[in-house]
Amino acid sequence: MTTDGFTTCLWFDGQAEEAAHFYVSVFKNSSVGKIARYPEGAPQAAGTVMTVEFTANGHRFLGLNGGPEFTFTEATSFMLFCENQEEIDYYWSKLTENGGEPGPCGWLKDRFGVSWQIVPDRLDAMITDPDPAKAARVTQAFMAMSKFDIAALEKAYAGE
Repeated sequence: MTTDGFTTCLWFDGQAEEAAHFYVSVFKNSSVGKIARYPEGAPQAAGTVMTVEFTANGHRFLGLNGGPEFTFTEATSFMLFCENQEEIDYYWSKLTENGGEPGPCGWLKDRFGVSWQIVPDRLDAMITDPDPAKAARVTQAFMAMSKFDIAALEKAYAGE
């Protein structure tokens, strides 16, 4: 087995190159790599993008223009753990722009239908706190949120 980690393949219906450039614009440590095109006689039009390699936030991806047979669902999502509200606001704004959709509890879909969870990095510690009252207050607070509000979560945690 390779020791280089994983490459995530994302199946698109013609938007793989557009998506790669979008993700590279959102995340640091990102770049677009090789682009392969469909040859004559392939299931897609000759010369159109078949695959595009890209790195987003240091993670390797392959965008595949496979057609309309498969679409993204919330069953798979990418989690972004954020240090502060500024990071949450940045990623929330960028990933919901131009047709993305906010969802509940820190979830959203970007304009390509890919699901993301934009989460304060401290959330796990709060909801697993040994004090069940603290964990319950934080859980109740975040269940009512769309985009996470760290100040409100901290207040709930403190019992304010």
